[in-house]
Order: sequence, then C-alpha cells, then structure tokens
Amino acid sequence: MFVTISTTGTAGNPATDLGYLLHKHPGRTQAFSTSYGTAHVFYPEADAERCTAALLLETDTVALVRRGKGKGRGGAPDAALAQYVNDRPYAASSLLAVALGNVFSSALRGVCAARPERAAAPLPLRIEVPALPARGGASLVRGLFAPLGWTVTADPVPLDTAFPEWGDSRYVRLVLESDRLTLAEALRHLYVLLPVLDDAKHYWVSADEVDKLLRAGEGWLAGHPEQHLITSRYLARRRSLTRRAGERLELVRLAEADDSAVEDLDNAVAEDTEAEERPAPLAVRRREAITAALRASGAARVLDLGCGQGQLVQELLTDVRFTEIVGVDVSVRALTVAARRLRLDRMGERQAARVRLVQGSLTYTDKRLKGYDAAVLSEVVEHLDPPRLPALEYAVFGHARPRTVVVTTPNVEYNVRWETLPAGHARHGDHRFEWTREEFRRWAAAVARRHGYDVGFTPVGDEDPEVGPLTYQLADVGA
Repeated sequence: MFVTISTTGTAGNPATDLGYLLHKHPGRTQAFSTSYGTAHVFYPEADAERCTAALLLETDTVALVRRGKGKGRGGAPDAALAQYVNDRPYAASSLLAVALGNVFSSALRGVCAARPERAAAPLPLRIEVPALPARGGASLVRGLFAPLGWTVTADPVPLDTAFPEWGDSRYVRLVLESDRLTLAEALRHLYVLLPVLDDAKHYWVSADEVDKLLRAGEGWLAGHPEQHLITSRYLARRRSLTRRAGERLELVRLAEADDSAVEDLDNAVAEDTEAEERPAPLAVRRREAITAALRASGAARVLDLGCGQGQLVQELLTDVRFTEIVGVDVSVRALTVAARRLRLDRMGERQAARVRLVQGSLTYTDKRLKGYDAAVLSEVVEHLDPPRLPALEYAVFGHARPRTVVVTTPNVEYNVRWETLPAGHARHGDHRFEWTREEFRRWAAAVARRHGYDVGFTPVGDEDPEVGPLTYQLADVGA
C-alpha cells in the first residue's frame, strides 16, 4: 500500500523543507520494521520547487494470518472467505495508518526543532492514495475530508476496465489538496480517516483507542459533521467506547463555545475524591510493591512463578526495563485467561518478544527457569501443603537460583481486622496455611541461610500498630 505527500516551495522556503518536517532525509531511502511488515520512505522528487515523500508499506501476509486470523472485531473484512487472498497488502487501511503514526510520529505531533516555523505554518499540500477502500462510496470520502479544508478528488476504481458493465469497486483513487493546513493536521486526518473509510482494524480495539482518537482528532473532530460516524467506525462500533468518546468530545465542543478550558467545565468532582472514597485495592498495592522491588534490584529478566491470570505480567510489560517476562503456572486454564488478558495473539512483534507463558509445577526443578535476574512468588506459598514447601524451596532457591526472589504472603495476624472474615477462617478457601509475622520471618531466614541469600522484609498495605500490615513481602538478594 502506498501514499505520497507533496508540497511546493519558493527560494526562501524550499519544498525540500518537507524532509525536515517529516524527519526523513530526501537523499536516502529508509526502511522501518512494523508489526506486520516493512515501511519504506523515499522521495521520488526533491528540489526547491517541488518535493514528494512516499511511504510504501510491504505487509507480511503470513503474520496477518497468524495474528489477526481475520476473526472478531478488527479483522480484515475479506479474510473470513479468503484469508490468504485479500486486499490487505494493497489497499490503504489501519495498517497504513499505524505505519504513518510510527514512521512520522514527530511530524504527527507537529514537532520540528530544525524548522519550527514551517511546522506551525500551513503548507501547499497534495496527498495521493492510489487505492483506498471506501465503505460508503466517493460521496462519504468527500463528506469526511471536505469539511476539514481539503479539495477532494475521489475517483471510483472500476472492477475491471475490460468489462465496464461490471461497474465500480468499493475503492477510490484519492487526491487531497489544500494550502490551509499544517503537515501535522494533514497527517492526523489520514491517521483517523483511513481506517474509518476502510471500516476495519487489524488489531483489537481497546479502551486506550479512545485516547488515541481524541489526540489525533484534537482541533477538528469535535466540530466535524460526521463526528458520530467517525468515532463509531474508528472504535469498531463498540458502543461503550463510542459513548465515552462522544461525551468527551461534547465537553470539548462546550468548552470551545464557552471559550473556557475543558477541565473548568468538568469539575463537578474533585480529582482526589475518588481516591479518597475508594483506596487502591490490596492487589494493586501488592503489584506496585513487587514492581518497585524488582526495579530496585536492577532486574531485566523476570520470572512470575504462579502467575495465575497474568495481572503482574501485564503490569511488568508496561515498563521497558523488564526485557523478558516469563509467567509460569501449573493451571492451563489460568494460562489461557492470562493469554487472553495480555492479548498475546494481537500483540505487536516487539512486545510479544518480551513475554512468554509456560506451564510448569513449582515443586519440580525446571531447567527452563535457570539464569533469570529475578523471580516472584506472589501469594503462592500459602497455597501449598506445608510438606511440599521444601520442594518449592529447592526448585526456586536451590536449582533455578535467580539473583533476587520476591515473596509475598498474607499476614494472618491482620485477619482480625477483616469485619466480614469469620474467626479462624483463612482469606481464601485454597489457603493451606497463613503465617504470622514471626513464622514468615523464621521461614524466610532459614531459606536464605540454606541457599546463600541475604534477606530483607517490607510491609505491603496499611500497617496496623498492633497486628502489622495486610501482607508481608520479603526480598531475597545476593545469591
């Protein structure tokens, strides 16, 4: 798939300034890896009077089949019938929009240190897309781009020039021309409207797509006459997301009409009210404490032993300092839920290379777990029968021997503060035991002594002066 961006210039403002604005040198051909192929940037022409930058996206059709599988929301529209023969390699779609956003990210934000005045000023622009899927026809193409200041040429592409009686296809050859828009505005229009016209996305549309849409639509989407169609299609017709985007865009429109800031209108509830009324759950605070301990240890390659449904793995993936994260659990069902939570089948190539889920028992030695910087046993030990603890101890501390081991376990003394927990009951039906603070310290010190670790303790959650914290965390270091 292919798009060109052209501009003209004068002696004082040469057209080749386009290279500065796009952060791509006109004298070089450059290639950029994407999750589904390779994007090439080159300049068919580049002189003071006229300059054209071209983005050519070569798609990896095998990757499209393996990851997208053409199923569910966002799959290629023709893939259900012919997943190996479709228009994805040739027609402009969300694949091209994502490539534009990645390759021209600085230009999309209007950032150009070398030519800031040119980045902020309108340019004479001509954009061409040879094959654009248009669900709604050429009239919808004009209805989406014309209100934004473009002169629009949308010529329908015939199904077959040899058989004109067959009529036109759903594709158009698009040409956009304007001298009233900045390059950043033009790129944001393409970033949003290409997948809208295609009416399909190659990846799962999640809640963060609302923020992407509002960032790219800043300054133009709130007042667009086709705002509802744009938000609905961009968000894959997910009603809850479309409603959320519409509410935020209405705030923007009202703020502009009132000449005030959005936050001045949306101030019925103080920012800290929700935090005061709903303190962070213990599970969230525990993950924060574990992540902090891992960062302090300098770990890059981390094992989450007994990863369950993958909440901690998901948290660690947000921090690029963790270059490899392996979740281990004996339960196939838990791993299936974790894979779904992480959206492994739709994850980008670079992100997917950082994470792995494996089935395994923590009471048996496993050579796959050797050589890691850190391991986490979060709320795991209390699920084992006490006679099985020595096996887990040796498998983790004796055989795998990560440099750092972070362990969290409930403090049974705090249970008296749980109003809904009957006396003598554990916090979870599968807990085989729950330790007091002293019992946990004795166990941890003995493990550290037997396997050559130093040991430290950190409370997690609110700390009661009489019964201690909700959970106790130890960080074993120095193996």
